[in-house]
Amino acid sequence: MLLAIDAGNTNLVFALVDGGEIVSRWRIATDPRRTADEYAVWLHNLMALEGKRPDDVEAVIISTVVPRALHNLQVLASKYFGAEALIAGEPPVQWGVRLDIDEPSSLGADRAVNMIAAHALHPEDLIIVDFGTATTFDVADYEGNYKGGIICPGINLSLDALVSAAAKLPRIAIESPQDKSVIGTNTEDQMHIGVYWGYIAMIEGLVARLREEIGRPAKIVSTGGLASLFDENTDIFDAIEPDLTIQGLWMLYERSK
Repeated sequence: MLLAIDAGNTNLVFALVDGGEIVSRWRIATDPRRTADEYAVWLHNLMALEGKRPDDVEAVIISTVVPRALHNLQVLASKYFGAEALIAGEPPVQWGVRLDIDEPSSLGADRAVNMIAAHALHPEDLIIVDFGTATTFDVADYEGNYKGGIICPGINLSLDALVSAAAKLPRIAIESPQDKSVIGTNTEDQMHIGVYWGYIAMIEGLVARLREEIGRPAKIVSTGGLASLFDENTDIFDAIEPDLTIQGLWMLYERSK
């Protein structure tokens, strides 16, 4: 089995992939100070609960946007799984597509991996919307080449900034409003409307502008934990792919072989 590790700004996802099928996945908060030994204790216990053993892991591949976390993840792979970790975007795990942007080296590994997976699943012009720490919009052409995109503050980040800057505003959960009204009659309702419908308006508006600039029909693929929440009240998404990054890491691993 392959151990695929997606190290994001907020969470790290560890997934066991067998023949392209995700058989187990676990999530932990990102902390660059966490050592390989700490990862191992946590991960081995979770694996044991699902009847998996370290010896089941044949290879490890890592995608990270947190450079300080990389070394300890590499040590985890070598010390506890007996494997030299493959790093997405570094030889021999090259992207295999053109990055038609000003600074290709600045593109987050997760966005490149998402694009590769999305194009393999949907081989056409694409706009990929990822709800993470940031909400990103990535454009790939029908050949799978990366053309550019947009970075917006993530919904949790925006809500945290709002609550911390306004003393009387309460912390609220991100959820779909109870009704479709956009006129709130109390503070919490008004915050829910602003966060939820405000983000839907942003998504629909930016996708419309991107489609106009692309000039060809483009399929909208969404990923990230909040994708299904927003999909409840907009028809902008053509496909929801919750495991896009892990699927992309599996595809890159297969290519590297």
